[in-house]
Amino acid sequence: MNIFHNAVKSGEFLITAEVAPPKGADPTHMIQMAKTLKGRVHAVNITDGSRAVLRMSPLVASIILKNHGLEPICQVACRDRNRIALQADLMGASALGLHNILALTGDPVKAGDHEKARSVFDMESIRLLQMIAKLNQGMDWNEKTLPDGPTDLFVGAAVDPQSPSWSGLKRRFELKLLAGSQFFQSQLISDFDKLEKFMSQIAVDTNKPILAGIFLLKSAKNAAFINKHVPGVDIPEHIINRLANAEKPLQEGIKIAAEQVQKASKICHGVHLMAVKREDLIPQILDMAEIPSIRD
Repeated sequence: MNIFHNAVKSGEFLITAEVAPPKGADPTHMIQMAKTLKGRVHAVNITDGSRAVLRMSPLVASIILKNHGLEPICQVACRDRNRIALQADLMGASALGLHNILALTGDPVKAGDHEKARSVFDMESIRLLQMIAKLNQGMDWNEKTLPDGPTDLFVGAAVDPQSPSWSGLKRRFELKLLAGSQFFQSQLISDFDKLEKFMSQIAVDTNKPILAGIFLLKSAKNAAFINKHVPGVDIPEHIINRLANAEKPLQEGIKIAAEQVQKASKICHGVHLMAVKREDLIPQILDMAEIPSIRD
């Protein structure tokens, strides 16, 4: 049992934060940023080639942070591995004590920094969840017994309450539940009415926690870039104007994020905070939102 799993079981308001592995062999900056989150989050998400941009292996980065006293959620994306490699990494994660996994399909290669790379996509997120359920039962994908024992993985999935297809959102959410997802972390939320509608109409009958994605917007330019390049995100004009008119845009962004954490606390079971390259500001956001330190 781990801190994050315990918090899920006890029904606490859940706090997670995203940390990107280094682009290179020196993890110093990642460690420095992650250490600022100790005592404020239940777990840190280690991304797996987010936006198809080259980074250190999330498995290795997760172990590094675990060795520094942080609770990792290791993201596993299907884009770069076939079913053999996925199972190998998942067995390795369990053996290393990395029990929290976020199962993802993965961003398309064309979005990243190696456009000529060959995509794999042997699996997608729902089948990956099914695969993890089999491994936890001591079977491989072909339903052959694992002679050296099952995995012990606590798995979650992504959800997008702002999806333009309501029926598609409902269908995939229900399939992920059936496949064994124990928690859900959302994409960046900019429309809290849609989040509330999702919670009251689709997620209403599940006891699995939903964490709303909260993004630290650093400037109006940053918000406009996200609107242009991140699918499914539509940051409202009034938020962009607040940032544009602010004397200190970064401080205004912190204030906006804190307001959104407070909104989410009244709607769902937790928040997943994203503050790219400024994870050290997350405690300030949580303080402003009056979210206390977590219990050990």
